Amino acid sequence: MASQAKPDLSSGAPAHGARPVDGIRTGSPGPRHVAIIMDGNGRWAKKRFLPRIAGHRAGVEAVRRVARAAREMGLECLTLYAFSSENWKRPASEVADLMGLLRHFIQSDLDEFHANGVRLRIIGHYQALDPSLVELIEEAMARTAANTGPIIAIALNYGAQDELVRMAQILARRVAAGEIAAEEIGIGDIDAALYTADLPPLDLMIRTSGEQRLSNFMLWQAAYAELYFTDMLWPDFDARALATALDAFRLRDRRFGGL
Repeated sequence: MASQAKPDLSSGAPAHGARPVDGIRTGSPGPRHVAIIMDGNGRWAKKRFLPRIAGHRAGVEAVRRVARAAREMGLECLTLYAFSSENWKRPASEVADLMGLLRHFIQSDLDEFHANGVRLRIIGHYQALDPSLVELIEEAMARTAANTGPIIAIALNYGAQDELVRMAQILARRVAAGEIAAEEIGIGDIDAALYTADLPPLDLMIRTSGEQRLSNFMLWQAAYAELYFTDMLWPDFDARALATALDAFRLRDRRFGGL
């Protein structure tokens, strides 16, 4: 039988445990799952006549700020687009720098995540990364798996088109095995075959740096998500910028095709 679709957790109910941050309104309808395309590290560095790695380091500091703010604002899930499947096209030295920053971030911030009940999740084909990094990632996820606080999901070696191909292959194998008839496949079956199967539905997609496209990120999940674009470069993004995006979300009229 076809599986049921995920319950709609994006109805506009207040985020659980929300508390004021810098005067932000809480208690009004807000998103539970926010995803961010963290764009602009290179431009931030170029404006300051710094090497690109300096922009990426500043971007990691923004991740720390925003992850803490998201927890304090009561978000259930924050998903961050850290490394796309297309980013392998960048110079090998830059890819190595990014992987080094990722390794350092996990090693330095995992204790704080764990102490605050955060669950770390990875979406994407992270198993293709360096084996020692894969081991570190899996140890971090295992250590935080039993936590009951918010989810920080990091998209690594992720591409939405690749994810959809993977989903189609999973469902094709289920049909071939006689587990489900092709005509019985429903939205719930597709949801269950995605990397985000155990995450709440996406409510809000934020992109920094002024670009206005999704760049192959969570294409299926964004079907009814609100989109928010800001000219701010990612290293400058902070709690106030996140709060501004959440307030903009609260002003949207989400009808999901209804009246």
